[in-house]
Amino acid sequence: MRTKFTEAFGVEHPIVQGGMMWVGRAELVAAVADSGALGFLTALTQPTPEDLVAEIARTRELTDKPFGVNLTILPSINPPPYAEYRQAIIDSGIGIVETAGSNPVDHLPHLKDAGIKVIHKCTSVRHAVKAEQVGVDAVSIDGFECAGHPGEDDVAGLILIPAAARKLTIPLIASGGIADARGLVAALALGADGVNMGTRFMCTVESPVAHAVKEQIVANTERDTELIFRSLRNTARVATNAVSTEVVDIESRGCEFADIQHLVAGARGRTVFERGDLDAGIWTAGQSQGLIDDIPTVRELVTRMVTEAESIITGRLASTVDSRIGAVS
Repeated sequence: MRTKFTEAFGVEHPIVQGGMMWVGRAELVAAVADSGALGFLTALTQPTPEDLVAEIARTRELTDKPFGVNLTILPSINPPPYAEYRQAIIDSGIGIVETAGSNPVDHLPHLKDAGIKVIHKCTSVRHAVKAEQVGVDAVSIDGFECAGHPGEDDVAGLILIPAAARKLTIPLIASGGIADARGLVAALALGADGVNMGTRFMCTVESPVAHAVKEQIVANTERDTELIFRSLRNTARVATNAVSTEVVDIESRGCEFADIQHLVAGARGRTVFERGDLDAGIWTAGQSQGLIDDIPTVRELVTRMVTEAESIITGRLASTVDSRIGAVS
Protein backbone atom coordinates (compact mmCIF):
# COMPACT_ATOMS: atom_id res chain seq x y z
CA MET A 1 0.00 0.00 0.00
CA ARG A 2 2.18 2.81 -1.31
CA THR A 3 1.05 6.39 -0.71
CA LYS A 4 2.56 9.88 -0.76
CA PHE A 5 3.29 9.37 2.91
CA THR A 6 5.15 6.06 2.61
CA GLU A 7 7.18 7.38 -0.32
CA ALA A 8 8.12 10.63 1.42
CA PHE A 9 8.99 9.08 4.79
CA GLY A 10 10.54 5.79 3.70
CA VAL A 11 8.26 3.37 5.53
CA GLU A 12 6.54 0.25 4.26
CA HIS A 13 3.00 0.81 5.53
CA PRO A 14 0.88 4.00 5.78
CA ILE A 15 0.44 3.55 9.53
CA VAL A 16 1.82 5.77 12.31
CA GLN A 17 2.12 5.31 16.07
CA GLY A 18 2.08 8.90 17.25
CA GLY A 19 3.65 10.36 20.36
CA MET A 20 1.94 9.37 23.61
CA MET A 21 3.05 10.63 27.01
CA TRP A 22 4.44 7.79 29.17
CA VAL A 23 3.76 5.31 26.34
CA GLY A 24 6.13 6.20 23.48
CA ARG A 25 9.16 4.27 24.74
CA ALA A 26 11.82 2.16 23.04
CA GLU A 27 10.14 -1.26 23.14
CA LEU A 28 6.92 -0.07 21.52
CA VAL A 29 8.57 2.22 18.98
CA ALA A 30 11.07 -0.43 17.89
CA ALA A 31 8.27 -2.98 17.46
CA VAL A 32 6.32 -0.50 15.32
CA ALA A 33 9.39 0.20 13.20
CA ASP A 34 10.08 -3.50 12.71
CA SER A 35 6.47 -4.03 11.58
CA GLY A 36 7.01 -1.58 8.71
CA ALA A 37 5.02 1.27 10.25
CA LEU A 38 6.37 4.53 11.70
CA GLY A 39 6.70 4.91 15.47
CA PHE A 40 7.53 7.92 17.62
CA LEU A 41 9.34 8.14 20.91
CA THR A 42 7.80 10.81 23.12
CA ALA A 43 10.54 13.28 24.03
CA LEU A 44 8.93 14.69 27.17
CA THR A 45 8.35 11.23 28.62
CA GLN A 46 12.08 11.32 29.28
CA PRO A 47 13.00 13.42 32.37
CA THR A 48 15.90 15.21 30.66
CA PRO A 49 17.33 15.70 27.17
CA GLU A 50 20.16 13.39 28.18
CA ASP A 51 17.65 10.69 29.01
CA LEU A 52 16.11 11.18 25.57
CA VAL A 53 19.50 10.63 23.93
CA ALA A 54 19.82 7.38 25.88
CA GLU A 55 16.30 6.26 24.89
CA ILE A 56 17.04 6.95 21.22
CA ALA A 57 20.19 4.85 21.51
CA ARG A 58 18.22 2.08 23.23
CA THR A 59 15.66 2.09 20.40
CA ARG A 60 18.43 1.79 17.84
CA GLU A 61 19.70 -1.28 19.66
CA LEU A 62 16.28 -2.85 19.14
CA THR A 63 15.66 -1.91 15.48
CA ASP A 64 17.49 -0.75 12.38
CA LYS A 65 14.29 0.60 10.79
CA PRO A 66 13.26 4.28 10.65
CA PHE A 67 11.56 5.84 13.68
CA GLY A 68 10.97 9.38 14.92
CA VAL A 69 10.60 11.51 18.02
CA ASN A 70 7.54 13.48 19.12
CA LEU A 71 8.10 16.95 20.57
CA THR A 72 4.90 18.41 22.00
CA ILE A 73 5.16 22.16 22.51
CA LEU A 74 2.68 23.64 24.94
CA PRO A 75 2.57 26.97 26.81
CA SER A 76 3.44 26.46 30.46
CA ILE A 77 4.27 28.44 33.58
CA ASN A 78 7.44 26.37 33.87
CA PRO A 79 8.05 25.06 30.35
CA PRO A 80 10.45 22.19 29.69
CA PRO A 81 13.75 23.12 27.99
CA TYR A 82 12.32 22.60 24.50
CA ALA A 83 15.45 23.89 22.76
CA GLU A 84 17.58 21.37 24.65
CA TYR A 85 15.26 18.48 23.77
CA ARG A 86 15.30 19.67 20.15
CA GLN A 87 19.08 19.72 20.13
CA ALA A 88 19.18 16.23 21.64
CA ILE A 89 17.01 15.04 18.74
CA ILE A 90 19.28 16.73 16.20
CA ASP A 91 22.50 15.49 17.78
CA SER A 92 21.12 11.94 17.84
CA GLY A 93 20.65 11.97 14.07
CA ILE A 94 16.88 11.49 14.10
CA GLY A 95 15.38 11.94 10.63
CA ILE A 96 11.68 12.45 11.46
CA VAL A 97 10.02 14.59 14.14
CA GLU A 98 6.35 14.86 15.05
CA THR A 99 5.44 18.23 16.55
CA ALA A 100 2.17 18.96 18.33
CA GLY A 101 0.58 21.58 20.54
CA SER A 102 1.72 25.05 19.52
CA ASN A 103 2.88 26.35 16.14
CA PRO A 104 6.28 24.73 15.42
CA VAL A 105 7.59 27.69 13.42
CA ASP A 106 10.35 28.55 15.91
CA HIS A 107 11.68 25.00 15.81
CA LEU A 108 11.45 24.40 12.07
CA PRO A 109 14.65 26.21 10.96
CA HIS A 110 16.74 24.16 13.38
CA LEU A 111 15.08 20.87 12.40
CA LYS A 112 15.08 21.55 8.68
CA ASP A 113 18.73 22.67 8.67
CA ALA A 114 19.52 19.26 10.18
CA GLY A 115 17.68 17.53 7.33
CA ILE A 116 14.79 16.41 9.53
CA LYS A 117 11.31 15.85 8.09
CA VAL A 118 8.54 17.29 10.27
CA ILE A 119 4.98 16.04 10.73
CA HIS A 120 2.78 18.50 12.60
CA LYS A 121 -0.36 17.37 14.39
CA CYS A 122 -3.38 19.69 14.03
CA THR A 123 -7.04 19.62 15.04
CA SER A 124 -8.43 21.99 12.41
CA VAL A 125 -8.12 22.70 8.70
CA ARG A 126 -6.97 26.28 9.31
CA HIS A 127 -4.09 25.09 11.48
CA ALA A 128 -3.19 22.40 8.94
CA VAL A 129 -3.01 25.00 6.17
CA LYS A 130 -0.85 27.24 8.35
CA ALA A 131 1.46 24.32 9.12
CA GLU A 132 1.99 23.68 5.42
CA GLN A 133 2.64 27.37 4.86
CA VAL A 134 5.38 27.50 7.52
CA GLY A 135 7.12 24.49 5.97
CA VAL A 136 6.22 21.18 7.61
CA ASP A 137 6.52 18.07 5.45
CA ALA A 138 3.23 16.42 6.44
CA VAL A 139 0.19 17.07 8.59
CA SER A 140 -1.56 14.70 11.00
CA ILE A 141 -5.16 15.85 11.39
CA ASP A 142 -6.84 14.88 14.67
CA GLY A 143 -10.59 14.33 14.62
CA PHE A 144 -12.92 14.83 17.59
CA GLU A 145 -12.90 11.08 18.30
CA CYS A 146 -9.25 11.15 19.32
CA ALA A 147 -7.65 10.64 22.71
CA GLY A 148 -5.94 13.64 24.27
CA HIS A 149 -6.68 17.13 22.99
CA PRO A 150 -9.16 17.30 20.06
CA GLY A 151 -9.30 21.10 19.95
CA GLU A 152 -12.43 23.16 20.46
CA ASP A 153 -14.16 22.83 17.08
CA ASP A 154 -15.68 19.38 17.73
CA VAL A 155 -15.31 18.26 14.10
CA ALA A 156 -15.19 14.49 13.59
CA GLY A 157 -12.89 12.76 11.14
CA LEU A 158 -15.54 12.01 8.52
CA ILE A 159 -15.68 15.76 7.82
CA LEU A 160 -12.24 16.88 8.96
CA ILE A 161 -10.16 14.49 6.84
CA PRO A 162 -11.64 15.35 3.41
CA ALA A 163 -11.88 19.03 4.36
CA ALA A 164 -8.14 19.04 5.07
CA ALA A 165 -7.34 16.94 2.00
CA ARG A 166 -8.98 19.57 -0.22
CA LYS A 167 -6.63 22.25 1.10
CA LEU A 168 -3.26 20.50 1.42
CA THR A 169 -0.64 19.42 -1.09
CA ILE A 170 1.68 17.72 1.42
CA PRO A 171 0.96 14.20 2.77
CA LEU A 172 -2.01 14.01 5.15
CA ILE A 173 -2.29 11.52 8.00
CA ALA A 174 -5.72 10.82 9.50
CA SER A 175 -5.87 10.56 13.28
CA GLY A 176 -8.64 9.89 15.77
CA GLY A 177 -11.05 6.96 15.95
CA ILE A 178 -8.94 4.60 13.82
CA ALA A 179 -8.16 1.13 15.14
CA ASP A 180 -8.51 -1.39 12.32
CA ALA A 181 -8.42 -2.03 8.58
CA ARG A 182 -11.82 -0.47 8.03
CA GLY A 183 -10.55 2.80 9.46
CA LEU A 184 -7.44 2.65 7.28
CA VAL A 185 -9.46 2.09 4.10
CA ALA A 186 -11.95 4.79 5.04
CA ALA A 187 -9.18 7.30 5.72
CA LEU A 188 -7.55 6.60 2.35
CA ALA A 189 -10.93 6.96 0.66
CA LEU A 190 -11.44 10.33 2.40
CA GLY A 191 -8.17 11.66 0.97
CA ALA A 192 -5.59 10.80 3.63
CA ASP A 193 -2.23 9.24 2.78
CA GLY A 194 -1.94 7.27 6.02
CA VAL A 195 -3.38 6.84 9.50
CA ASN A 196 -2.19 7.60 13.00
CA MET A 197 -3.24 5.42 15.95
CA GLY A 198 -2.65 5.96 19.64
CA THR A 199 -5.17 4.01 21.72
CA ARG A 200 -4.87 0.96 19.43
CA PHE A 201 -1.06 0.83 19.76
CA MET A 202 -1.37 1.39 23.51
CA CYS A 203 -3.29 -1.89 23.64
CA THR A 204 -0.53 -4.14 22.24
CA VAL A 205 1.87 -6.61 23.83
CA GLU A 206 4.87 -4.30 23.47
CA SER A 207 3.12 -1.24 24.88
CA PRO A 208 4.75 -0.31 28.21
CA VAL A 209 1.48 0.40 30.03
CA ALA A 210 0.22 -1.98 32.72
CA HIS A 211 -1.74 -5.00 31.52
CA ALA A 212 -4.75 -3.88 33.57
CA VAL A 213 -4.98 -0.76 31.41
CA LYS A 214 -4.95 -2.84 28.24
CA GLU A 215 -7.65 -5.13 29.61
CA GLN A 216 -9.78 -2.09 30.48
CA ILE A 217 -9.45 -0.73 26.94
CA VAL A 218 -10.66 -4.09 25.59
CA ALA A 219 -13.58 -4.05 28.03
CA ASN A 220 -14.56 -0.44 27.30
CA THR A 221 -16.96 0.71 24.60
CA GLU A 222 -16.92 3.83 22.44
CA ARG A 223 -18.98 5.54 25.17
CA ASP A 224 -16.40 5.07 27.91
CA THR A 225 -14.57 8.38 27.61
CA GLU A 226 -15.05 11.77 29.24
CA LEU A 227 -14.35 15.25 27.90
CA ILE A 228 -12.61 17.23 30.61
CA PHE A 229 -11.41 20.86 30.65
CA ARG A 230 -14.36 21.82 28.42
CA SER A 231 -15.19 24.79 30.61
CA LEU A 232 -11.54 25.90 30.44
CA ARG A 233 -11.42 25.78 26.62
CA ASN A 234 -8.68 23.14 26.72
CA THR A 235 -10.74 20.03 26.02
CA ALA A 236 -9.16 16.63 26.58
CA ARG A 237 -10.65 13.19 25.97
CA VAL A 238 -9.76 10.65 28.65
CA ALA A 239 -10.99 7.26 29.79
CA THR A 240 -14.01 7.17 32.07
CA ASN A 241 -13.02 6.44 35.66
CA ALA A 242 -13.67 7.79 39.14
CA VAL A 243 -11.30 10.72 38.68
CA SER A 244 -12.47 11.89 35.25
CA THR A 245 -16.10 11.64 36.38
CA GLU A 246 -15.30 13.79 39.39
CA VAL A 247 -13.56 16.38 37.21
CA VAL A 248 -16.58 16.62 34.90
CA ASP A 249 -18.87 17.02 37.89
CA ILE A 250 -16.77 19.82 39.38
CA GLU A 251 -16.61 21.59 36.02
CA SER A 252 -20.39 21.37 35.63
CA ARG A 253 -20.72 23.54 38.73
CA GLY A 254 -18.12 26.06 37.56
CA CYS A 255 -14.48 26.01 38.56
CA GLU A 256 -11.00 27.34 38.00
CA PHE A 257 -8.13 25.07 37.01
CA ALA A 258 -6.79 25.28 40.55
CA ASP A 259 -9.95 23.53 41.76
CA ILE A 260 -9.15 20.37 39.75
CA GLN A 261 -5.38 20.58 39.44
CA HIS A 262 -4.80 18.01 42.18
CA LEU A 263 -6.99 15.52 40.30
CA VAL A 264 -5.41 15.87 36.86
CA ALA A 265 -1.71 15.97 37.74
CA GLY A 266 0.41 14.16 35.17
CA ALA A 267 2.17 12.13 37.84
CA ARG A 268 -1.17 10.54 38.76
CA GLY A 269 -1.79 9.52 35.15
CA ARG A 270 1.67 8.03 34.99
CA THR A 271 0.80 5.91 38.03
CA VAL A 272 -2.18 4.48 36.13
CA PHE A 273 0.04 3.35 33.27
CA GLU A 274 2.87 2.04 35.40
CA ARG A 275 0.97 0.33 38.23
CA GLY A 276 -2.37 -0.46 36.61
CA ASP A 277 -4.38 1.39 39.27
CA LEU A 278 -7.16 2.53 36.96
CA ASP A 279 -8.53 5.17 39.34
CA ALA A 280 -5.19 6.67 40.38
CA GLY A 281 -5.58 9.57 37.94
CA ILE A 282 -6.83 10.55 34.51
CA TRP A 283 -5.50 8.62 31.51
CA THR A 284 -6.01 9.26 27.84
CA ALA A 285 -8.04 6.98 25.61
CA GLY A 286 -10.08 7.59 22.47
CA GLN A 287 -13.49 6.49 21.27
CA SER A 288 -11.70 3.80 19.25
CA GLN A 289 -11.81 1.74 22.46
CA GLY A 290 -15.13 0.49 21.11
CA LEU A 291 -13.29 -1.15 18.18
CA ILE A 292 -10.59 -2.88 20.23
CA ASP A 293 -11.21 -6.40 21.44
CA ASP A 294 -7.76 -7.97 21.76
CA ILE A 295 -4.14 -7.34 22.79
CA PRO A 296 -2.01 -8.43 19.81
CA THR A 297 1.68 -7.95 19.19
CA VAL A 298 2.45 -4.86 17.13
CA ARG A 299 3.46 -7.01 14.17
CA GLU A 300 0.20 -8.98 14.36
CA LEU A 301 -1.77 -5.74 14.48
CA VAL A 302 -0.05 -4.05 11.54
CA THR A 303 -0.01 -7.20 9.38
CA ARG A 304 -3.68 -7.80 10.08
CA MET A 305 -4.61 -4.21 9.26
CA VAL A 306 -2.74 -4.17 5.96
CA THR A 307 -3.94 -7.62 4.89
CA GLU A 308 -7.56 -6.90 5.75
CA ALA A 309 -7.40 -3.45 4.14
CA GLU A 310 -6.17 -4.95 0.89
CA SER A 311 -8.94 -7.56 1.10
CA ILE A 312 -11.58 -4.87 1.62
CA ILE A 313 -10.28 -2.83 -1.33
CA THR A 314 -9.83 -5.71 -3.78
CA GLY A 315 -12.71 -7.83 -2.48
CA ARG A 316 -15.81 -6.31 -0.98
CA LEU A 317 -15.45 -2.82 -2.46
CA ALA A 318 -14.39 -4.11 -5.88
CA SER A 319 -17.25 -6.61 -6.01
CA THR A 320 -19.71 -3.91 -4.96
CA VAL A 321 -18.54 -1.64 -7.78
CA ASP A 322 -18.60 -4.51 -10.28
CA SER A 323 -22.15 -5.47 -9.28
CA ARG A 324 -23.36 -1.90 -9.63
CA ILE A 325 -21.71 -1.57 -13.04
CA GLY A 326 -23.38 -4.84 -14.05
CA ALA A 327 -26.74 -3.61 -12.85
CA VAL A 328 -26.37 -0.39 -14.86
CA SER A 329 -25.34 -2.33 -17.97
